[in-house]
Amino acid sequence: MSTQPHLLKHSDAWTLFTMVSFGLAAAMMAGGIYFLEASFAAKGFYAMAAIMLVHTSITITKTLRDVEESNRMINKLEDAKTEKLLMDIHKGGGL
Repeated sequence: MSTQPHLLKHSDAWTLFTMVSFGLAAAMMAGGIYFLEASFAAKGFYAMAAIMLVHTSITITKTLRDVEESNRMINKLEDAKTEKLLMDIHKGGGL
């Protein structure tokens, strides 16, 4: 039995799909900026905004996942403390 049953493994097909989708979206954004009829400075600002958007999307996803995993660990610790308390009470004949 797994020690972390809440962790699900993604299929190889799903992983490939997400990587190809990201690559395609990045290529389309780069092409759109490259062919945009604007000054080099304007293209630079659009490129920086696109890169920052990707970076912050990855960062917020990781942060939300870390918070969820932290909450699960705290719940496991609280459950273990409660179970120990109940076992101590049961052994002592309190119930």
